[in-house]
Amino acid sequence: MENVVIIGTGCAGLTAAIYTARANLAPLVLTGTMPGGLLTTTSIVENFPGFPDGIDGYELMTRMQAQAEKFGAKVKFGTVESVDLRHQPIRLVVDDEIIETQTLIIASGAGHKHLDVPGEHELEKKGVTYCATCDGALPMFRNQPLVVVGGGDSACEEANYLTRFASTVYLVHRRDSLRASRIMAERTLANPKIKPIWDTVVTSVQDLTAGKVTGVSLKNLKTGAESVLPCTGLFVAVGHIPNTELFRGQLTLDDAGYFVLGKGTATTVPGVYVAGDCADSVYRQAITAAGMGCAAAIEAERFLAGLHA
Repeated sequence: MENVVIIGTGCAGLTAAIYTARANLAPLVLTGTMPGGLLTTTSIVENFPGFPDGIDGYELMTRMQAQAEKFGAKVKFGTVESVDLRHQPIRLVVDDEIIETQTLIIASGAGHKHLDVPGEHELEKKGVTYCATCDGALPMFRNQPLVVVGGGDSACEEANYLTRFASTVYLVHRRDSLRASRIMAERTLANPKIKPIWDTVVTSVQDLTAGKVTGVSLKNLKTGAESVLPCTGLFVAVGHIPNTELFRGQLTLDDAGYFVLGKGTATTVPGVYVAGDCADSVYRQAITAAGMGCAAAIEAERFLAGLHA
């Protein structure tokens, strides 16, 4: 029987692990399919307090995990297959193993949104990718024209990163201005290797016959004009989908799939708390996720204290 099980090893999950471990609760932390969460795919994090020169996203998450383990957190590489929140103790099935716990902190994060256009799925890993820092340095993309889709901070960061390798980076955005933070937008538009394409969407990815990306079909939303832009890579950065489907029917979700919170980070099930991008559709920052992880840990600790009082 575990005191605390934490699902997720992003900022929210590992902060919760640090706090519950320091409270001598020996939390069990489940990594899921992406240990460290989406931040591990970020090349440089400049807005996390305490790092004036920025820090590599993977390094930040590695440090957080080491800090949690220093105080007694147990990190298990595994994927949650099912959960039963109807009874106490809470029961999870992780890679065919049954785990019981008195409290559960869900910090399952979010995954990448797709464009859902013809050719995207078929050419994934053949030129279509959702992570520039993971794939941008591959030989197939070097000195080639690349396309990034999106207009937020993630898309801008992807575009800037890709200028290290690409001949040209085309930034395709459905609006006529970036919605990224001011500093990121200014940096992106000032980069001579980035060419913005405004008011435009990708309608398909070519070429299935070639078995690799050779270009994208575009449509201007204002004029209706259609065109084909030759490229060897399509990097999609249009947002995220919360990883909450596993809990549908047991916890309340909003229309977009995010957890609906009660007081603090509590859910409608006693002893179950949520934190991070799976519950935050507004801020979605590393520091806010860490703050929610802290709050969830404190609430779980107080819940356990009440059980043992």
